[in-house]
Amino acid sequence: MRPVHPLLSIILLITVSLQLSAENWPGWRGPRGDGSSISQSLPLEWDGTTGKNILWKTPLPGTGHASPVIWENHVFIATCNIESQSRRLIALDRHSGKILWNREVLNSRLEKKHSLNSFASSTPATDGKTIYVTFFEAEDREIPAPNVGGARNIYPGKMIAAAYDFQGNLKWRVKPGDFISAHGFNTSPVLYKNLVILNGDHDGQSYILALNNETGKIVWKTDRKYGIRSYATPLLRNVGGQQHLVVSGSKRVVSLNPDTGQIRWIVEGPTEQFVASMVFDGSLFFVCAGFPTYHVMGIDPRGSGDVSDSHVKWHVTNVRCYVPSPVVIDEFLLVADDRGTANCFHTKDGTRLWQDRLGNHFSASLLKANGLAYLLADDGTMKIVKPGPVLQVVAENKLGEYCYASPAIAHDQLFIRGESHLFCIGNAK
Repeated sequence: MRPVHPLLSIILLITVSLQLSAENWPGWRGPRGDGSSISQSLPLEWDGTTGKNILWKTPLPGTGHASPVIWENHVFIATCNIESQSRRLIALDRHSGKILWNREVLNSRLEKKHSLNSFASSTPATDGKTIYVTFFEAEDREIPAPNVGGARNIYPGKMIAAAYDFQGNLKWRVKPGDFISAHGFNTSPVLYKNLVILNGDHDGQSYILALNNETGKIVWKTDRKYGIRSYATPLLRNVGGQQHLVVSGSKRVVSLNPDTGQIRWIVEGPTEQFVASMVFDGSLFFVCAGFPTYHVMGIDPRGSGDVSDSHVKWHVTNVRCYVPSPVVIDEFLLVADDRGTANCFHTKDGTRLWQDRLGNHFSASLLKANGLAYLLADDGTMKIVKPGPVLQVVAENKLGEYCYASPAIAHDQLFIRGESHLFCIGNAK
């Protein structure tokens, strides 16, 4: 065996290091859709008041809960100017935070929504050439709100999906489906091959559909059995050589073939409404839900048809989780509930290893990088936790601004959307 030249070893080391730092964040919950980053160089300390490790801080025109999306030197984010009722897509320079362009996607009356939702909650997605974004277009008429347990009127309307190039030019804009919900709108696009997949769980005839990414035309559309509002973004995983598009919502958990929309398997329940996205550890899919009852489940995906009684490997109800999506690190499933409590479960059997209050309230989904979990509370305090059988808080950092959007990691930088600003956090040179 010939020895490796020292120079070649150095080149390989540099190449691997650059690859680890150069990962983009192309959509909801990142490149794998599960909140994970391969970055090994994120700072453990920052301070929004003193500016420590705050590389830049840009005021955002408008409001919203959509997460930032990062591709190379571009950052994209969706906002709504409430006064003008304008829903917009904004591009920023990743190095400076300077706004490069600001495009109006939709101008329509503001929909009725839950107080914890926003008018720009859907995270865009990009394939490096095109940015895909969704909003809700409300009609002028009012109807009684379904599934709210009381008398309330809302505006029905349409899901709007649009595609822009990196210079801000509109490529297409379509209205692929109806949408009715007293809690407002959110459906973050999922990209697969040449498809833009959208979840249309709402209080009417719910559906999941796929659009052609070049034209916006519907390629497939799968109706849901029930019509109950849910806001979970689907997750793509290859299991045993088959692609699974899994999503929880509208009273069931399903796996679809993302090429055709055909159902692979179903788990009925365990509740009505879902917000958190699922995660996968290579063996089980994990569901965190929901409303009106709360559940955490581990599901074996190697079945077909109705697997409600055969493939749910564990199921617990002793945690009040609804909105934040969890993360899996090694054999630990970390779940944050809306009340500010964090939980750590063993992935194999659902044993809860610890539970503790780590924030005032959680809206943002969790991140993981370099073996650590990042939990961002609504008051802008982020705690960094090392998973294990006992709670270990590695660091605690305050942004000084309330935050409801899920953060993002790209190019060894942490991006956090506050109520008024977009922050870029990294190791200061």
